[in-house]
Amino acid sequence: MPLHVGSLTEGVQVGTVPSWLTVATGGVLVGASFLFTSLLTDHEGIRAVNAWHAVVPTTATLRGGVVAATRALGVLGLVLVVAASALGPMEPTSNFAILVVWVGWWAGFAMSTYLVGNAWPILNPWRTLAAALPGDGARSLPERYGAWPSVVGLLALVYVEVVSPLASDPRLLGVVVVAYSAVTLGGAGRYGDEWFERVDPVSRVFRVYGRLAPIQSTASGLDVRLPGTALVAGATDDGDRERVRGHEAETGAEAGAVAFVVALLWATTFDGLVTTPAWNDLAPVVVEAGVPAAVVYLAALLGGFALFRAAYRLAAERSRARVDSRLSPLAIERWFAPALVPIAAGYHVAHFLGYALSLSPALTGVLAHPLGGAGVPQIAQLPAWFGTVELGFVVVGHLLAVWVAHAVALEVFPGLLRPIRSQYPFVVVMVAYTMTSAWVVGQPFVSPAYL
Repeated sequence: MPLHVGSLTEGVQVGTVPSWLTVATGGVLVGASFLFTSLLTDHEGIRAVNAWHAVVPTTATLRGGVVAATRALGVLGLVLVVAASALGPMEPTSNFAILVVWVGWWAGFAMSTYLVGNAWPILNPWRTLAAALPGDGARSLPERYGAWPSVVGLLALVYVEVVSPLASDPRLLGVVVVAYSAVTLGGAGRYGDEWFERVDPVSRVFRVYGRLAPIQSTASGLDVRLPGTALVAGATDDGDRERVRGHEAETGAEAGAVAFVVALLWATTFDGLVTTPAWNDLAPVVVEAGVPAAVVYLAALLGGFALFRAAYRLAAERSRARVDSRLSPLAIERWFAPALVPIAAGYHVAHFLGYALSLSPALTGVLAHPLGGAGVPQIAQLPAWFGTVELGFVVVGHLLAVWVAHAVALEVFPGLLRPIRSQYPFVVVMVAYTMTSAWVVGQPFVSPAYL
């Protein structure tokens, strides 16, 4: 029986708001926010908001010291995770590896990448080790692969996390970490930084999330911006504008980049979906009919991704038709893909914040005693109203997505009405995404018990 990540809290979280109300509220708020933003047609004013930033300069000495310390911390953390997975206690809420990987890293650190800034390029222990190992990394990945290896990698990681007891078995987690390390270091030794740019799904997840953050790292220091405005800047700079207009939008090194953002959105949704009572009622029926449970999960993972991808692609095609644009649907997909990132981040924080807060006392204990001896693990009890806070993060993410889409549309399509009309199909898809996410968040958490 696999234990999903959330099952570490050993509880059933019951929402305080009826499911139908959370779903309806989320959809209505996103629709209303679009109506409001459609009234904002001052191009220069919107550009000024998105362009605002303040640079915090840093000295080379300071940057060098912070980078060295961060890299050392990342490598030390990896070593301790592997050691604790083999030598630490088997109780998941007392094991350093389990708590650091799932609570400290995948929940806490991941949230920091979009709420604060992306430090993963420096903290990444595999990148640090790869730079120190022999191998020139001179080979290049075929350009036709684009970002698709990272799409496959992300879906594979989510599948393994859901169908195996990675969240409860420290020994298995250690095996997976060692195997991932071997593949990553081997790939980086062969392809260099290109491996982390185009293949490694973890690096791409944090890079995508990092574009939403208010702090961006630049050569001159830290660039402080309003949350989400870096997404608009990245989608509408001159170089990217020319690239997405052409054939390179889906055939060059960034082929599959849109699919990755969709996969990131679906992966977090799927991670929560499999803990809902509805799924726990449906899955056993299918399994009892003779379909292997592993196949059921794989079909749901791939089918849901295909559905999310098809919905977004249809929105791009309808957007093009509504404004009679000469841009290809693929180019329009590429333009508006950044608007999906706040949705993915909003659902991620809604899905993991309560989990991280609940297990933060246990995490604090194992940080002081990595190989055991931390005593009885403590799990914090969250108030009943916390479910409403989680729903709020989903809605905030979608509202920010509407702003990003509106700002991008004003840059892509000339005039006053064409940018607004171009967003209609995307708003419909966003409302559907919102209602799906709100429904999942509003469901009680149930530990899977059917594999």
